[in-house]
Amino acid sequence: MEYFLQQLINGVTLGAVYALIAIGYTMVYGIIGMINFAHGEIYMIGAFIAVISFSVLGLVGLTWVPLALLIVLIVSMLLTGLYGWTVERIAYRPLRGSFRLAPLISAIGMSIFLQNYVQIAQGARIKPLQPMIRGGIELMSGETFSVTLSYLQIIIIVLTVLLMAAFSWLIASTSLGRAQRACEQDRTMAALLGVNVDRTISLTFVLGAFLAAVAGLMTTLYYGVVDFYIGFLAGLKAFTAAVLGGIGSLPGAMLGGLLIGLIEAFWAAYFSSEYKDVAAFSILVIVLIFRPTGLLGRPEVEKV
Repeated sequence: MEYFLQQLINGVTLGAVYALIAIGYTMVYGIIGMINFAHGEIYMIGAFIAVISFSVLGLVGLTWVPLALLIVLIVSMLLTGLYGWTVERIAYRPLRGSFRLAPLISAIGMSIFLQNYVQIAQGARIKPLQPMIRGGIELMSGETFSVTLSYLQIIIIVLTVLLMAAFSWLIASTSLGRAQRACEQDRTMAALLGVNVDRTISLTFVLGAFLAAVAGLMTTLYYGVVDFYIGFLAGLKAFTAAVLGGIGSLPGAMLGGLLIGLIEAFWAAYFSSEYKDVAAFSILVIVLIFRPTGLLGRPEVEKV
């Protein structure tokens, strides 16, 4: 029982990170109907910016952890948001009126470019980060195993819940959210009604990059290492989470991220860690066979 509870905590923590990245995929798809396959690399860049920011703060002598975390979070979000905006301007906007495969190919090319760009700029070796948040709460103690909820896991889960609540409110109750929903339904009609479609799409990419930056920071603190290749697999799993929950659905991205994290944690704990990725993708295939729109997705209805 203790081991099960510990893996449940680990799975929810991992799923929270996947959910943050998945929201970026689902928001972009909801508006322009395209998958931003460079989003995983945006997450990776956010993690690198966090490591570099911590190093700079260490050099200037700022060692108070709460203030350092706040500064790094703000810097990572702003700079990563700039990368997200650049991806939209270079890889998507010029091809928005082209055939559907063109932006997809462009996004894959941007993903490969960003990987190699970071590899050249930062090197191919992993970048370590010393543990900054230690300790935790012992929830249950058994004869051979104790269930521990670390302070960092608490921060990751609470921050993820707060961000998801904030984004749900933004989509439902703000002018930007109304513009996004209008563009999702009909970009041409939204433009005729006065919505700045280009600005709305750019801000959607920036918001997705903000969440990816938070996920990159949390992952760096949690695992203590980062390299130029982490965006590929994390981005693929987050995309899987978005599809599993229902691509285009914000609650679906959250649910899919949590499910992928739990599947990985329990499969690695009770079966084989080498096949945890196979298990996650296999369950995705099974779900899509019986429910092609995902768990919370809605079928598209085309009016003729």
